[in-house]
Amino acid sequence: MNYWLFKSEPETFGIDDLASRPNQTEPWDGVRNYQARNMLRDQMRIGDRILFYHSNCEVPGVVGIAETSSAPRPDPTAFDPEAKYFDPRSNLDQPRWYLVDVRYVRHLKRTIPLAELKAHAPGELDGMPLVRKGNRLSIMPVSPEQWRFILGLE
Repeated sequence: MNYWLFKSEPETFGIDDLASRPNQTEPWDGVRNYQARNMLRDQMRIGDRILFYHSNCEVPGVVGIAETSSAPRPDPTAFDPEAKYFDPRSNLDQPRWYLVDVRYVRHLKRTIPLAELKAHAPGELDGMPLVRKGNRLSIMPVSPEQWRFILGLE
């Protein structure tokens, strides 16, 4: 099993939105960064655990847990000229962008703010991409030790 952190703006799609979807599941579309795409396409598997992170809001932080519920597959929004994430350079024969389905597991007992997470680097969260300056990836790996530590802050 792998562990991940997925960022989303709560105004666009938050943990409550995921929890309210049919089967509490939603395709995680719109990933348009090659590094994030490569992790999603090449490393994610069904059952991987996800820290759901609210970004670009009053108190950014980890708000819940989700899991991958499908294998990676081409992101259909890349092929749809009417879609927000359309990419005219993407084609069905050689897909450029991928997605996985994400299923809600639970809300955390409290939001664990980014400021609190940063206070543990250096330390327990040393090397975690989220706490590094300038990291803007929407999907990033989390080590098993970091996963346990963050949930222990709950």
